[in-house]
Amino acid sequence: MLLHIIARGKIARSPEAELVARYEKRLTWPVKLTELPETGGRIPEPQSPYKTVLLDERGKDISSEKLAATLERWRDDGMRECRFVLGAADGHSEQERGEADLLLAFGKATWPHLLARAMLAEQLYRATTIIAGHPYHRSG
Repeated sequence: MLLHIIARGKIARSPEAELVARYEKRLTWPVKLTELPETGGRIPEPQSPYKTVLLDERGKDISSEKLAATLERWRDDGMRECRFVLGAADGHSEQERGEADLLLAFGKATWPHLLARAMLAEQLYRATTIIAGHPYHRSG
């Protein structure tokens, strides 16, 4: 299953970009990064069937194990792509929230956009290592 991170804004050269690149290189699942302008722009057509996850402050704060189990189930159900969408500064519309398969939050705190992108890349790496039984993740 393709893990597709879709984000508004350019990460450019930054410490966060280095973190995203680090986890992107480690991922054994296929991964794609799409950057869109702050407004407008076109999201590429998905590989069907697919799931959409919006990173949203009103989303569910789930554990790494739960995220891994969700991705594993979607992969096993034949999903070809899972899109992780980070919105602009004003977040996502009600319509986007309603159409999403999962609203995901990284806790109650508000995170800088670029840091949230790096955190997402790390969580995707962590989830895939949990699925693979790799010792990277230490629970408990």
